[in-house]
Amino acid sequence: MVQITKDDAYDAVRPDDFPAMLEVERYGRRSTAFDKIISATHDHFWDPLDKKYIDFDAHFDVDNVQMLPDELFPFLQTRLGESLSAKQKVVYANESARWSLSSILHGEQGALALSASLCHVLKDPGAQEYAANQTREEARHVTAFSAYIKSRWGSPLPVGPTLANLLSEMVLAPEVYKKIVGMQMLVEGLAMGAFATLYQKSADPLMVKLCQLVMTDEAFHHKFGKIWADRTIPKLTRDERNLVEDWAAQCFQTLLFNLISPEQMKPVYASIGVDWEAAQSAITDAFSDDKRREQMKQSANIFRVLIKTLLNASIISDRTRAYYAMYVDMNELKNEGGRMIGDDIAEEGMRYLQSINFGDAAKGRALLAAE
Repeated sequence: MVQITKDDAYDAVRPDDFPAMLEVERYGRRSTAFDKIISATHDHFWDPLDKKYIDFDAHFDVDNVQMLPDELFPFLQTRLGESLSAKQKVVYANESARWSLSSILHGEQGALALSASLCHVLKDPGAQEYAANQTREEARHVTAFSAYIKSRWGSPLPVGPTLANLLSEMVLAPEVYKKIVGMQMLVEGLAMGAFATLYQKSADPLMVKLCQLVMTDEAFHHKFGKIWADRTIPKLTRDERNLVEDWAAQCFQTLLFNLISPEQMKPVYASIGVDWEAAQSAITDAFSDDKRREQMKQSANIFRVLIKTLLNASIISDRTRAYYAMYVDMNELKNEGGRMIGDDIAEEGMRYLQSINFGDAAKGRALLAAE
């Protein structure tokens, strides 16, 4: 195991070394790096079981109204997809939405377990308190997505093998850098891109509201990873930097090529009577690398957001830049600056929550903490 610690705020021990948490001097060595994020926790509080925040009884005709537009589904842009009846298209699109929301639910469960695991290894009391806060917030996301899926379909779809394996590897990894780069940056970045897309494109107002509420939390979770990167990446040796970059590239490649492939989504294609291998062949025939690259230029594309997250955290160097440049214009990403596609949506959501929780008294507090 290689434990990369360049800043005391991220000092860690083995998960089974609880005696280290009882060291007297540890209690007095609290980093201030996370205090603003921790203090803002109540500003963006929301309760998925309280209808003043979100009402999961809101109706949507999932059998007859398409939740998401055709443009989000590459399969519908193939000759095989175009041959579907209008009813089959609705079924396919809404079952695909069910798959996506189910994957998000499984991802939130992974984030809950990973955040809890950080509480067992981080020695800094401030970092530990932050991880405990995130665990609480991920738990409410699990509650919220479970309630949404129940209201629309009754039950979620099973986790795909690729996502299950990746989440398990991150949660069980003893190395803190794998947990932070894998979950706090890559999976959280992926989630922010997905939530922004669903927020902008969904015809279901309940889905839109849910995504915005979750994004108010995720904006802070992403910040934890960015603090780690700012304090760690510049101090890495060449070999350590290579380890981190290779782990990030491995995770990115796994997500890019497998997360939404027909093989992973077998239940969705079965719902319209299409063999997943036939669907895979149709998509491969219809989409060239150039077309994939063009799609990734859209600012809300989830994988484009993911690459930008890594670039802003300096986890892409000249050594690995060419790999990501196959999919996006790296100079264009760099020139865009630090703002992410989901930032404005999350900030609007924070103002909404503050109006419920505090009225005008605390206006702007959470926004400052998220900067």
